[in-house]
Amino acid sequence: MADWDLRKLHILRTLRERGTVTATAEALHMTPSAVSQQLTNLSKQLGVELLRAQGRRVRLTDAARLVLRHAEAVFEQLERADAELAAHLRGEAGEVRVGAFSTAVPALVVPAVTALRASRPGIAVRVREAEAQEVYELLVAGEVDLALSLAAQAPSAVDPRFTRVPLFADPLDVALPGDHPLARAERLRLADLAAEPWIFGAGGPWSDITRGACEAAGFRPHQAHAAAGWPAILAMVEAGMGVALVPRMAAVPRGGVAMRELRADRPVRHVVAAVRRGAGEDGAVGTVLTALRDAADGRPGTPGH
Repeated sequence: MADWDLRKLHILRTLRERGTVTATAEALHMTPSAVSQQLTNLSKQLGVELLRAQGRRVRLTDAARLVLRHAEAVFEQLERADAELAAHLRGEAGEVRVGAFSTAVPALVVPAVTALRASRPGIAVRVREAEAQEVYELLVAGEVDLALSLAAQAPSAVDPRFTRVPLFADPLDVALPGDHPLARAERLRLADLAAEPWIFGAGGPWSDITRGACEAAGFRPHQAHAAAGWPAILAMVEAGMGVALVPRMAAVPRGGVAMRELRADRPVRHVVAAVRRGAGEDGAVGTVLTALRDAADGRPGTPGH
C-alpha cells in the first residue's frame, strides 16, 4: 500500500494552486529546495512520477492529478473533523450520557434535552435511568458522563473522584386524602400529622428522609404501609389509607389527593449533579449541565446548596 503523507500532499496541492515551486514555498513559508525535496520524497513513497519539467516551470503528471483527486476527499473530511472538533470544544456538539434517578428524568432531564434540541442541535444526550448507587458506579466506569442524584445518596462532597454541582432544593409536600379534615387547614405543619398513619418505603434513602423530617418536627411516624413507587403511594393516599411526604418533582395530580405545602417546618431534598473530577464543566458536558441548571431554576423551590 502506498504511503500517503498528508503534509506532502498539502504541498502538492499548493503547487497545483500556485503554479511554481517558488510561489509554493512562499505560501507555505518554506524554501524552494525544501518544497522540491518533499515532493521528490512523496513521488518515491507513492511509486509514481508526480512532476515533469516544462521549461523553468514544472507541471503535474496525470498520476499527480489522480492522487490529488482522492486527496481532496481526505482534506474535505479533515475540514469537517476540524469543524466538529471546534464545535465540541465550544460545547456546541458531542454526545453526553446522563444517568439520573427516576423522578429527575421527567422533571429535569427531559426539559433540559428539549431546550438543547432548540439551542444546541449538535449535542446528543443519551439518558439512562439508575438509582444513586448504580449511577455513581456507572460514572466511575465511564459509562455515563454526568450523574444526577440526591445529596443524601451521593458520595461525600470531598470524594476525590467526583466534582459535585448543587442543582436545587426539591420541597417535600404532604399528600392527604381529599376528604381529610386537614386537607384545607390553614398553615399546615408536619407536626399536625403526628398521629396519622404514614406511607413510605420499607428502607433506603426515602425511608430515612421521611423519618428524619418527621423526627425533626418532633415525632416518630407510624408506618402503616410500605411502598417504593410514587403511583402506589399516591393511590393508597387517595384511598384514605394514610398520608405521605412527596417530593414536588414526583407529584402527579390525582383527583382524590390533596397536595399541601408545608410552611414553618417544610423539609426539602437536595438534588445534585456530578461529573468525574478533572472532566470539568467544559465542552458538551458543561453545556448539558447548564441546561440542567436552567431546568432546575425553572422549577418551584429554593436554590440548591
